[in-house]
Amino acid sequence: MASPTPERADKFSNEEELEMELKEPLLEEEDTALPTPVQATAPKPKPKLSAAAIIPVWIVLSLSVIIYNNYLYNTLNFKFPVWLVTWHLTFATIGTRILQRTTPLLDGAKDVNMTKEMFIKSILPIGVLFSGSLILSNTAYLYLSVSYIQMLKAFTPVAILLISWTFRIQEPNKKLAMIVLMISIGVALASHGELRFNLFGFIIQAAAVAFEASRLVMIQILLHGLKMDPLVSLHYYAPVCAAINLVILPFTEGLEPFYELARIGPLILISNASVAFLLNVAAVFLVGVGSGLVLTLAGVFKDILLITGSVLIFGAQITPLQVIGYSIALAGLILFKTSGEFQVL
Repeated sequence: MASPTPERADKFSNEEELEMELKEPLLEEEDTALPTPVQATAPKPKPKLSAAAIIPVWIVLSLSVIIYNNYLYNTLNFKFPVWLVTWHLTFATIGTRILQRTTPLLDGAKDVNMTKEMFIKSILPIGVLFSGSLILSNTAYLYLSVSYIQMLKAFTPVAILLISWTFRIQEPNKKLAMIVLMISIGVALASHGELRFNLFGFIIQAAAVAFEASRLVMIQILLHGLKMDPLVSLHYYAPVCAAINLVILPFTEGLEPFYELARIGPLILISNASVAFLLNVAAVFLVGVGSGLVLTLAGVFKDILLITGSVLIFGAQITPLQVIGYSIALAGLILFKTSGEFQVL
């Protein structure tokens, strides 16, 4: 059989990579301090767990991280998102290196030839976007409800497509344009129905979506063809992002969060970072257990549970207009991820 031409092989590779990136809410976006670990192509690990076993674990961990972070910010009044993100990334830096030495979970790192040039030209700029996404998405919890933030995050695939079309990474077509319009209308209705709308919080979350979408598109441009599962990605990006955040910390929150650590206590801080880290471990198994449709539906179910939990646990108020708007956005999201329409140039 004849080998595919370089142009065809490149197109096929790009399609696979962008499709994997657009499967999220998969590994999140979760505005955990460790959302959606960076990944280019999606090599499927060989998990010993079934989808029925790992998907509920992933859902529980996803919900736990977001609710736990919100509890820290708004119930315990620890309003230091930059510090918390930095702590989670530092914990992940240590955790991935321990796993690399004691388990086969990071064997994929052996396949990555990390050169100085790759680090400076690819890892570092993507790390800057990753840090921006993490800090902004966590800061949004100081101003917006968990339920409303989840509704706004439904716009992320639209932002990815708009950026991809702008840089001609993706071929636009009428069907995708209609799906984009559908998601946009749904998010707009959800925003219009928000009872506790905060303009500054909305701008912060919109910026977080823009940073996250830009990060995913930049992965397409700079790391296309490089195989990194979620945990391997975290292994490389966590120390970079932690260092970037340490530079930002003195200019944003200063020493104040350190004075609050005794009040919060080591048990809460360590358990919070541990849950976020376990979410990324679960993600390694998750990407190999089901089809794109199964994972998409699992993500939608998780978001619905999260919004319901936000109402029950934190007393968040949602209106019928928000329910309608978010339902439209989710329907558009499912149509997009199951349409098979996008074609990468």
